[in-house]
Amino acid sequence: MSTTAVTATAVTATAPTAPTAATTPEAAAAPSVHVRALLTWLAVYPAITLAQLLLGPELAGLSVPLRVLVITGLVVPTVVYLLVPALLRARAALLRRRG
Repeated sequence: MSTTAVTATAVTATAPTAPTAATTPEAAAAPSVHVRALLTWLAVYPAITLAQLLLGPELAGLSVPLRVLVITGLVVPTVVYLLVPALLRARAALLRRRG
């Protein structure tokens, strides 16, 4: 049985780096924790309310913990991946218009 030795050589290249948010002049500053909390609430409250209105009758027979599991399983990804990013973009656009 023969063994084959494989050697890897590290290749270092100096590629230009993409500008970061800190280096691009048009990038909006990250919102404070208070603004993020407000934007999150502005996304969560209507999303939970809408989910309760739409799914409440369908989930009425389930126990409360199971209802909460279903509602949060739908609302949390919607808020995290769709609503909060949309609100952050809207905030950034508003700040660009003002400034």
